[in-house]
Amino acid sequence: MKIVVLDGYTENPGDLSWQLLEQLGQVTVYDRTDPADEALIAARLGDAQVAVTNKVPITRRVMDSCPHLQYIAVLATGYNVVDCAEARRRGIPVSNVPSYGTYAVAQFAIGLLLEICHHIGLHSQGVQAGRWSQSADWCYWDRPLIELAGKTMGIIGYGRIGRQTGRIAAALGMEVLAYSPHPGDDPVYVSLDQLYARSDVIALHCPLTPETREMINRESIGKMKDGVILLNNARGPLIVEQDLADALNRGKVYAVGLDVAETEPILPDSPLLQAKNCLITPHISWAPVECRRRIMECTAANIRAFAEGKPQNVVNMDA
Repeated sequence: MKIVVLDGYTENPGDLSWQLLEQLGQVTVYDRTDPADEALIAARLGDAQVAVTNKVPITRRVMDSCPHLQYIAVLATGYNVVDCAEARRRGIPVSNVPSYGTYAVAQFAIGLLLEICHHIGLHSQGVQAGRWSQSADWCYWDRPLIELAGKTMGIIGYGRIGRQTGRIAAALGMEVLAYSPHPGDDPVYVSLDQLYARSDVIALHCPLTPETREMINRESIGKMKDGVILLNNARGPLIVEQDLADALNRGKVYAVGLDVAETEPILPDSPLLQAKNCLITPHISWAPVECRRRIMECTAANIRAFAEGKPQNVVNMDA
């Protein structure tokens, strides 16, 4: 079985091994493949039976050029880079890694929030630069500091990651509200408009779908509390960047913590890069070595299950 990894570097920049995949067949690993070059993608897949991708699209045209392709493994939970409907039409299962970073992604969301509340990096840099040594007082702070206890966190998307974020928020003394299109009986669930109106902090943990794309926009921001804090380490296109930048600059939104952008890498002319109180990190919530090791192990198990005729974690076929 020939296995081609199209963009392996972010999964394994050298601190893991591809041995688990190599036990399953002949493996070729490319660190990077231009996601816009369908001809290159198809050429690299060649006559492989298994394609492994993280962010490189596998489109209908790529499938047209790769008639030997039998299985697509996504090195992530999100699988919108694959034309799943076309793969299904051709009988090609697409599998993802459904749960590998619950704790790390929730931890990162809270990390963004704590940095907004305490400006730890800023004050550490000031101390290193001599500010504290030269201070006329025994302490100083350059930005307002915020206590979270007693405030309300609204979580949009209450799956594994959203629930774990809620647990941490509750441990910090926050009231937790949640919105889901399929709410349960838990009293934590409220309508989306109620969540906007009542939340001091809003965390996005929902998938990117036609319904959620650009859900944070001028209209929805207008329904939020003045001075709300917004967190997004889910998907960048959940937000209309210009609308959010405008809200930050006029103070409607107090601060935002982002680990994702509408286009990744973020465009140099993104309005968020010049917006006030905008903390941005380069999509690293998922990247602790423990998480990436789970991705590797699950992907190898997915490919092994396919080879044995019992594909698992399939996202484009009926059960």
